[in-house]
Amino acid sequence: MWRVYDQQFDWFRLQEGDYIQLEPNENGIICSEIFPGLWLKQSALLAGDLAKVLEIVQQGIATAEHQMFVKSLSRE
Repeated sequence: MWRVYDQQFDWFRLQEGDYIQLEPNENGIICSEIFPGLWLKQSALLAGDLAKVLEIVQQGIATAEHQMFVKSLSRE
């Protein structure tokens, strides 16, 4: 959830009926627990640095975990 007026970005995961907020890792990147390789650099998004946002997304989708996830989707 992008709270524009607060200049904040929150990412939640539903866990046992409760929404749990995901925290950025040590590099400031939020990594989806459901879609491997879906990464978001929170500070770049909030600063409007779309080149950095795209760079991080591309790094995420280049991971082996993401490639395995894509293969698993094609088998269904």
